Amino acid sequence: MKDIEKALAEIKYFLLDMDGTVYLGDELIGDMPNTLRRIRSAGKKIIYLTNNSSKTAEEYEHKLKSLGIFCEGDEVYTSGMAAAEYLNEFYPAAKVDLLGTRALKEYFANSGVMLCKRGADVCVLAYDTELTYEKLCDFCYDLNFGAKYIATHPDVNCPAPEVFVPDAGAFMAMIERSTGKTPELVIGKPNFIMGERLKKRYGARSEEFIMVGDRLHTDILFGGNCGFYTALVLSGESEISDIERSKAAPDFIWDSLNDVSRWL
Repeated sequence: MKDIEKALAEIKYFLLDMDGTVYLGDELIGDMPNTLRRIRSAGKKIIYLTNNSSKTAEEYEHKLKSLGIFCEGDEVYTSGMAAAEYLNEFYPAAKVDLLGTRALKEYFANSGVMLCKRGADVCVLAYDTELTYEKLCDFCYDLNFGAKYIATHPDVNCPAPEVFVPDAGAFMAMIERSTGKTPELVIGKPNFIMGERLKKRYGARSEEFIMVGDRLHTDILFGGNCGFYTALVLSGESEISDIERSKAAPDFIWDSLNDVSRWL
């Protein structure tokens, strides 16, 4: 384990997974408002980080505000936002077929991404909770005619109240069976692209970030791939026994994010 006090002297940005790390469903984990206040008071910036590209930052902000944990200076960053930034930098004049929600399409368009139905240069697969067969066919058409293929994130399932529901990774598998194509690039956790976007966005170095999350195979692996500090919290999906079977080794292990208050 690394020295937490030395790490906190370097860290400027707390990247926080949400469900399982900050809250469970609609219930905050422990005295989370006070913990987050202490993080801010220590001069650290809070960035709520999610792979879910079906929602906008504003939708997440609304939920976080309703829970009383979103304050001035906090930000939400999604894999969809990272994908739009990536396209603007590396494919600035490309026509893009986005398999995504109306909200994400509006965000892409407002960000300067040129959207189309067919004849795309780049196909972007997101978590489309408004998926239709027509949209799927248009997307596969462009892939079959040689469009570049990017996905916002690889999650196979999305947590839901009773059972998990298909996420972007499940759509990937369906599209692969039809077209034989797999994404050339995946933006979100655990891949490093979203980390590169964050470093560029804030003009920061890797050691100035800490990724805090409850999933070893996404949150902690992502942080490690980006060279960030990582903290696994045991308030959500992962247990101590999972660590020895994981490719990802956290720098710190906390019962919950609230543990960080000891050093702030």
